Amino acid sequence: MQYLIDASVYVFRAHYSIPDDMLDREGNPVNALYGFCRFLGDFVERVNPEHVAVLFDESLTTSFRNEIYPDYKANREPAPPELKRQFKQCRRYTSALGLMESASPEYEADDLIGTLVEHGRALGRASTIVSRDKDLTQLLSQGDVFWDFTGKGKIGYEQIADVFGVWPEQIADFLALAGDSVDNIRGVPGVGAKTAAALLQYFGSLDDIYSNLDRVHEVPVRGAKTLGGKLEAHRDDAMVARKLTGIACDAPLDDDPEPLLRPAKPRLGEINALFDEVDFGTALRRQAERIADLHDG
Repeated sequence: MQYLIDASVYVFRAHYSIPDDMLDREGNPVNALYGFCRFLGDFVERVNPEHVAVLFDESLTTSFRNEIYPDYKANREPAPPELKRQFKQCRRYTSALGLMESASPEYEADDLIGTLVEHGRALGRASTIVSRDKDLTQLLSQGDVFWDFTGKGKIGYEQIADVFGVWPEQIADFLALAGDSVDNIRGVPGVGAKTAAALLQYFGSLDDIYSNLDRVHEVPVRGAKTLGGKLEAHRDDAMVARKLTGIACDAPLDDDPEPLLRPAKPRLGEINALFDEVDFGTALRRQAERIADLHDG
């Protein structure tokens, strides 16, 4: 099993859940860094993974999706400078902890995760995706797991339909139909989550829905009689949305990921130097020491 961590989810979670009056000696907020270090350290102590990578988002405005649809994620405010600084510190900590970390200006963390899922699959290795973002469930196959580490817990491939209403293979189509307000993807106006799920349960895929518009009235959902017309009127919107909601699994990686996926022993000197800069106390330092001891045991 390999573990692929959607880092930004946990950086933002710490940023919004820990008061920003946690400051270093120069008055800079370090709340997101502290929360992320605690999460990542807890994860490694609990799991002691043999294969793991931590993937970050580098930019909200330069991914290949912005070339397809310039307004992709345009509704999101840019990360404030104090959070950008903490993202860099989180990457420093991840690397010093001995874990593979990566980001790309062209591909999102989701795409890097998808690429590593395919890498592992080619070697016969299943993946556990550590995230709270349901978009990533589209990557799951039999044996893979979606793990909301600080929330709902582990969800296997077979459970995805019960939790989200559609199968992993249908998630990208579901988002293309219903839209995704978080990423500023409109979808088809008048098609909400329940209708999108009903359509996919009946026809199987977005392409099959559009190949059978004359049968959409058969779907047991409210407003089915006018649904075919809505879908036809917004066919182009749905197809553009589908290009945005699908995760790319062929992102270029700088190096062969296989050796990097194996954790190295933490570099405690670098960790302590970072913690000295931000005035962190003993708890996280001792945790790093315990993780280092795992490599000696």
